Amino acid sequence: MDRSFYRFVLSFRGGTIDDLKSTFAEYMFKDSSFPKEEKAFDPLSRYIEEKADAKMPSVIFDELYQLYEERVL
Repeated sequence: MDRSFYRFVLSFRGGTIDDLKSTFAEYMFKDSSFPKEEKAFDPLSRYIEEKADAKMPSVIFDELYQLYEERVL
């Protein structure tokens, strides 16, 4: 399957309030400038570090990206 990181992370939406991956997904969904078609780690990581909401911490991004690599790429 060839889908973007954004599309992959959307599958984590709707979890419990204490689920950090779900929280990340919700804030990512609400971020209109998130790079929705991007698949590569470096541009996504740069965006998270420089422009993303504090509710989208880089440690959770790293966990999600690892899952993305395992399941999608």
